[in-house]
Amino acid sequence: MTILTHKAQQTFACDRYATELTGVSVDLVESCHARCSVDIQPTHRNAMGAVMGGVMFTLADLAFAAAANSDLLAADLPLAWVSLGSEIHYLSQPKGSRLMAETQCVRQGRTTCVYNIHIQDELSTPVALVTTTGMKSK
Repeated sequence: MTILTHKAQQTFACDRYATELTGVSVDLVESCHARCSVDIQPTHRNAMGAVMGGVMFTLADLAFAAAANSDLLAADLPLAWVSLGSEIHYLSQPKGSRLMAETQCVRQGRTTCVYNIHIQDELSTPVALVTTTGMKSK
């Protein structure tokens, strides 16, 4: 595990909704890049038995936060990047039992950024695509 990944895990452990209630883990953080995952639990399912969209959105949101703030974490600076808006496209239900979100930085400017977050299961089933626009709050 890299030092930056460890710092991100410690920092985002304070995001208790994502980490404690939803069970999202921060698996890898590099400059402008992150990978997060969650094991699908019975509590993640809706009345139809499908994985709730909110689980996928929470997974993507934490991956975005870790990636967008990665350079600040590396420099031991306070977090400053927040989501301004997100659009999620649900592609299919997962076939496996674990979801993974991987970020792709489209642009990281001085005050705004755009990231695509690809969510798939461990069988490589594409599950969702999220585009998040962020802004620097400090």
